[in-house]
Amino acid sequence: MASRPNLQALLENILGSRNVYYQPPESVKLNYPAIVYSRSDIQNSFADNNVYMQSHVYELTVIDRDPDSNIVELISALPICRFERHFESDNLNHDVFIIHY
Repeated sequence: MASRPNLQALLENILGSRNVYYQPPESVKLNYPAIVYSRSDIQNSFADNNVYMQSHVYELTVIDRDPDSNIVELISALPICRFERHFESDNLNHDVFIIHY
């Protein structure tokens, strides 16, 4: 089973920096480009009335000044990852994904 620290390392590797934030409090100043993510679900698979496998689901947001950021392409190519939406706020581009990890 994959773990959140492994996801953190994967995202830092894709981004090429440590600007990857897991559920950051509002007091944290983000540096861009950045990836912000949080757990949004846990999906259980059952057998014989017991959980035999869990999939953690995360909402992941790529935040970049560049509307054509290559980070979006790299994230969208990850297994069991799907693009949700794009929006702009404070002159920053936000691309939101859902990933099972």
